[in-house]
Amino acid sequence: MRPLRFLVTSISLLMLAFAAQAHGPTPQKVDESIDIAAPPEKVWSIIKDFGNIADWNPALTKSVGTGGNDANASRVITFKSGGELQEGLDYYSDKEMNYLYRLSKEKIDVLPVSSYTSEITVKPGPNGGSTVKWMGRFYRADTGNEPAPDKNDAAAVKAMKNYFTTGLQGLKAKAEGK
Repeated sequence: MRPLRFLVTSISLLMLAFAAQAHGPTPQKVDESIDIAAPPEKVWSIIKDFGNIADWNPALTKSVGTGGNDANASRVITFKSGGELQEGLDYYSDKEMNYLYRLSKEKIDVLPVSSYTSEITVKPGPNGGSTVKWMGRFYRADTGNEPAPDKNDAAAVKAMKNYFTTGLQGLKAKAEGK
């Protein structure tokens, strides 16, 4: 009876060790915000056209949208650093000054993430200005257990943070006329 118990315990421990190593990636998150010295309506008028993100985000050279701001609209964005991504619009509210979108097709050579969903919102801010919040949830480029340094969680977080920060700074400059 003891050898059987030992065998069962040993197999259970091996399975537990394997499961602990095979958990895969965990979702990552970036939340960036900026205060802008312009009323929310003015800031929203700049970003509300889902297809025209390149008009205010200096990380991009071009954006082409189809479907306007309707559910399932899409856009193709071209990065200054090279490469294009396609994104799809999931939710849009002119009244709430907010939209949610997602990556439609992964291209890890353009952005080191395998998938993402993002939300951008304009709210009243300090002194009659605006606060813009841009949030993203995503997975790293390499969803295996031992990703290369340029495809791991840190690389994904850094890339998304840089993209959002650059975009928000561009939006601030445009809205404030700088």
